[in-house]
Amino acid sequence: MAGRDSMTVLVVGATGGIGRLVVAEAIAQGHTTRALVRDAAKARQLPAEAQIVVGDVTRRTTLSAAVADVDAIVLTLGSDGSGHAGPEEIDYGGVRNVLAALGGQPARIALMTSIGVTTRGSGYNHLLEWKRRSERLVRASGFPYTIVRPGWFGMNGPDEHRLVFLQGDRRRSGGPSDGVVARDQIAQVLVRALTAPQAVNRTFELIAEPGPAPGDLAPLFAALEQDAPGALDAAKDEANMPLEKEPGGVRNDLDKIRAHGGV
Repeated sequence: MAGRDSMTVLVVGATGGIGRLVVAEAIAQGHTTRALVRDAAKARQLPAEAQIVVGDVTRRTTLSAAVADVDAIVLTLGSDGSGHAGPEEIDYGGVRNVLAALGGQPARIALMTSIGVTTRGSGYNHLLEWKRRSERLVRASGFPYTIVRPGWFGMNGPDEHRLVFLQGDRRRSGGPSDGVVARDQIAQVLVRALTAPQAVNRTFELIAEPGPAPGDLAPLFAALEQDAPGALDAAKDEANMPLEKEPGGVRNDLDKIRAHGGV
């Protein structure tokens, strides 16, 4: 269980651009690493050390084997516009279904969403709103968690590796001016958060600025404000998504997960 140096880690979204790197990073850090894939053929791109399990996050009944006896879960899933399913089914529904599959089984959660996730009223906000709702599910679940909101992937310059953790989600231009970060550094932060007590129940935006990569992330985690116990939103977030105006199904999911530790 969380707190051990070596864990059994499930990566959800394992064949995605960040997920593949999370699998490799978790293996490199000595964790037994399980990769959830919808299509077994795509697992060929993953390291041979990864344990492959087939399941579909849109169908919770297919997830039991994936979550069995895991110590931690890294969620990097996201809808890709391919037509399989959209933000409600993947970015939100996938998180809901993984949490439901866990039931009462304890696990450490690391969820990747996006910088600007609290933006309202933009053309991009449909996706962001479902990602924000997935964050709320994780906070309501009672599982120890870390929520990482990375900036724009892979657009950092060759000298931009000094990681900066921000809170309040005030960078909302919808472009790289909000912040950039390398994909491999996102993966490193997600995996290292699983065993860092300083990262528990913290939400932050992740960007990189000019300078070398840090060797120790503990001081960066420790400097963050912890999310308030029982709060749906992150520390310092703008309260611009009233629960009473949320869809009935979303409110019902939150009620279930608070009452039973699953939905």
